[in-house]
Amino acid sequence: MANMKVTILHDVWEEGPPEPEPEPVKAPRGKNAKRRKKKNPLHDREEIFAALTKLGHEPSYHILDGKNQSLLALAKCGADLIFNLTESYAGDDTMDKNIAAYLELLQIPYTGGGPQALYLSQDKSLAKKIFDFHKIKTPDFATSYKGRTDHSHDIEFPLIVKPVSEDGSIGIDTGSVVDSVKELMERIHYIHEEFDSPALIEEYIEGREIYASILGNDNAEVLPMIELDLSKLPKGTPRIACHDVKFDQETEAYKVTKSAPAEDLDEETTQKLQDTALAAYRALKLRDYGRIDMRLNKKGQVYVIEANPNPWLASAAEFSMAAKKGGYSYTDMIEKIVELARARSM
Repeated sequence: MANMKVTILHDVWEEGPPEPEPEPVKAPRGKNAKRRKKKNPLHDREEIFAALTKLGHEPSYHILDGKNQSLLALAKCGADLIFNLTESYAGDDTMDKNIAAYLELLQIPYTGGGPQALYLSQDKSLAKKIFDFHKIKTPDFATSYKGRTDHSHDIEFPLIVKPVSEDGSIGIDTGSVVDSVKELMERIHYIHEEFDSPALIEEYIEGREIYASILGNDNAEVLPMIELDLSKLPKGTPRIACHDVKFDQETEAYKVTKSAPAEDLDEETTQKLQDTALAAYRALKLRDYGRIDMRLNKKGQVYVIEANPNPWLASAAEFSMAAKKGGYSYTDMIEKIVELARARSM
């Protein structure tokens, strides 16, 4: 592949001077559009910059700071390819799809999901309806917003209640799993008041938390499964990937949980996980790379919880962990993503 000028595009999450780069630590798990809410963010852009340099490309950074000047400068950046790491614009994490649409208008090739994928994946209620249409198993659910209920299924306790459009487990904590009508009403009220968002109410699936990372487009490859081990959470604590588990490094929940290649999956179960993940990836029009979060219950049934376009690419994050297990070095992984994005513009 010819050498290219690759611009690494990223956003900022709060005003003030840039945060100092953290020491290499256990990577926060998953993708969090509101990174300003977590401690010691581990930036993946420096690792991507180093990999691109190693591959012979000419990388540079471009920050979207929420001002028009940064958008205009992006149009004039002269990049052959944009490595798109943005997850918000001007503090609004629903605007990532608009950034992708802007890149489409500029006709500059870019990595990862297009505006359709970003929109469909962020609206979890809509995504679940699409899964249902494609016969992809997902927990039964309903949505509620200030007295209006979009009823989809009959649902039974226990339930998990969360914002319909937030990333990175924002709005999910130990109180998210409810066992009574009173708790349900209280949690719905909390979601409405705290996030001004419809509440997604779905059946809680007890089981293993499995992540399937996918690399590719027409002939997409499902990488080895990664499991977030929640078994050591304190007794009585719901086995969910809440915000503390993923991001708050000072909590006990963070310290006793870890992600690692999934063990003890037989061939049939592995195939079922792979097929389910790939079907979800295609149904929501993800491309280049993505991660599908699933639950595997004791009966061997697989449920898709959500899809993540453009998941975190830090070397210690789940996607990179899966790629390494699948035989890719970090540089190989970045090269593959660049090749996939570039191929769409050829």
